[in-house]
Amino acid sequence: MINELLFMNGYGTYVLSAFGFTLLSFSSLYFITKLQFAKEQNKFVAKFGSLDSEKANSAKSQRINKEILADATNN
Repeated sequence: MINELLFMNGYGTYVLSAFGFTLLSFSSLYFITKLQFAKEQNKFVAKFGSLDSEKANSAKSQRINKEILADATNN
């Protein structure tokens, strides 16, 4: 039963290797994206993390920033 499932009438090697390649590709893409996001987030915090209250209020009042903040709170 297990052998039939693994061999799949001679196509098992192809199917399982394609599945493994896909899983490896998606996993690596996820981790690379996660690392790049953390890197960009750290850059953002380093540049904009210490805004004084006047600049922060000014940024919150701008239309585009309101849209960005609204989208961020919805996710």
